[in-house]
Amino acid sequence: MTTTFLLVRHAAHDNLGSYLAGRTMDVSLGSDGRQQAVRLAERLTTDKVDAIHTSPRKRAQETARAIGAARGLFRMEIEEALDEVDFGRWAGESFRTLDSDPLWRRWNAVRSFARTAGGETMLDVEKRVMELIETLEEKRRGDTILLVSHAEVIKAAVCHVLGISTNASESFEIAPASVSTIVVGEWGAKILNLNERV
Repeated sequence: MTTTFLLVRHAAHDNLGSYLAGRTMDVSLGSDGRQQAVRLAERLTTDKVDAIHTSPRKRAQETARAIGAARGLFRMEIEEALDEVDFGRWAGESFRTLDSDPLWRRWNAVRSFARTAGGETMLDVEKRVMELIETLEEKRRGDTILLVSHAEVIKAAVCHVLGISTNASESFEIAPASVSTIVVGEWGAKILNLNERV
């Protein structure tokens, strides 16, 4: 018996790509992001979904609510393990400003080893997201569980399943409102699809 995890990156917020939103609580979906969330919800209506778990960030919860509303699933579990990377003082900074920070450049070069300004490495992120996936797999064996999170968190899970270093996380894309599917069983885990976009 297998458990399926649909890893969804939240839809886009305003000015995506111009600044690091991080754990800034008030970042909501922009108008494009709300449309993305509706299209994503429509795309997922054909998939079996037994439960929805989401990051505490507003943009993730708004994405999860759109998906749940389209399916009549109005209950969602808030999971700290799905939270954005703790970027500390970097959160809210423009990428132009961050590019001048040697610590930022190091973190992007050696993600598995370097720490963010908030003290988290990609290995820390990988550990927390995989512990959640393992716990849910044991509790909800055979179910399909939707996890709404953030690009780096999803990348960490994908790297773990593929057995590759989190340093490789910059070699593939996890786009806003994308779905990546992981199946877990007693035999291990495998990726069914990666970065499927609506």
